[in-house]
Amino acid sequence: MLCVFSKTIQIFTPAVVRQSRCIASLSSLPETYQMLYKTCRDFAESELKPNAAKYDRDHLFPGDAIKKMGELGLMAIAVPEELGGTGLDYLAYAIALEEISRGCASAGVIMSVNNSLYLGPVTHWGTDKQKQEYVTPFCTGDPIGCFALSEPGNGSDAGAASTTAKDGGDKWIINGTKCWITNGYESKAAVVFATTDKSMKHKGISAFIVPKPIKGLELGKKEDKLGIRASSTCSLMYEDCEIPKENILGEPGAGFKIAMMTLDAGRIGIASQALGIAQASLDVAAEYASKRMAFGKPIMKLQTIQNKLAEMALQLESARLLTWRAAYLKDNKKPYTKEAAMAKLAASEAATFTAHQCIQILGGMGYVSDMPAERHYRDARITEIYEGTSEIQKLVIFGQLVKEYGLN
Repeated sequence: MLCVFSKTIQIFTPAVVRQSRCIASLSSLPETYQMLYKTCRDFAESELKPNAAKYDRDHLFPGDAIKKMGELGLMAIAVPEELGGTGLDYLAYAIALEEISRGCASAGVIMSVNNSLYLGPVTHWGTDKQKQEYVTPFCTGDPIGCFALSEPGNGSDAGAASTTAKDGGDKWIINGTKCWITNGYESKAAVVFATTDKSMKHKGISAFIVPKPIKGLELGKKEDKLGIRASSTCSLMYEDCEIPKENILGEPGAGFKIAMMTLDAGRIGIASQALGIAQASLDVAAEYASKRMAFGKPIMKLQTIQNKLAEMALQLESARLLTWRAAYLKDNKKPYTKEAAMAKLAASEAATFTAHQCIQILGGMGYVSDMPAERHYRDARITEIYEGTSEIQKLVIFGQLVKEYGLN
């Protein structure tokens, strides 16, 4: 495991110093992080950024790029080396995912789901046999996994699972529909949450590892989305789907706890994805403002444009520090639920803000697909919705404050 920031000083130093659209110094971090950053940045520049518009336009899953990311160790960053992972930590994950998302936000969410939402819970709660079968093969980028919690009727109420898993003796029988499943078409296994005891409400939810394809599972249509269009999103429809009894993840009734702990970690991933979108928007805006002439000078000489760029950078850097702090706390086995929610809230809103301001700076050029600004704008919007809406993040933050202050 990598060493990370000292507790009191380095975690609060400026995250990065960016010059000419790139990070010029990561001197506050150990060399391993710097090397990881450079590897991801070079890959994003050479493999993702040139193809991101085509992936988006054609709804094209970037399979070859994901496999290359697997070869680089990016699809299982925090999985121990003995299981086939990279054996790094969540700060490394945050740095890597931001750079991948800067190149292509769709590749970023595919990476995030496999790392945080699929491999995370199976690595933490899985048996040795489950890890051999459902972790090690999924560290390579081919195959990948998915996470099936949301349902058509439960929205933000994760405890209202209507999907059921019936005890069939030597098997579980699953019935129900899961929706909005990222990697739904390409994944070869899913972490599925289903009610095993309705009388226990959220304490009666259990988690299961369900291979794909499997008899009794049908995939819904690929959703036609506003953004992150290169990642597939669909429903998983289970009808008398039988899985081995041993495929339960953790103990019966532990599903809700597994889901909530997994989402805490996942929010660091989505915050990092949002940071990548925000950074890409700032890059585009700064470059355009330095070249676009108006009133006889580059528009970056205009105070209005200067104010916009300054505010974009402020929100981006502030959100990055929150994200790195949440990762630091997780890596040091400290409570981080509040900090992960803060990071996800701040980063997702920073992404939407910077993407919006980028279009304003570009004007008409920002509204056409010849420039990436409009794609960043579309990609940013979902970061305020999935893995807990902004409204849910505020409730999580408040709930943690209640505990800290001992309020009723």
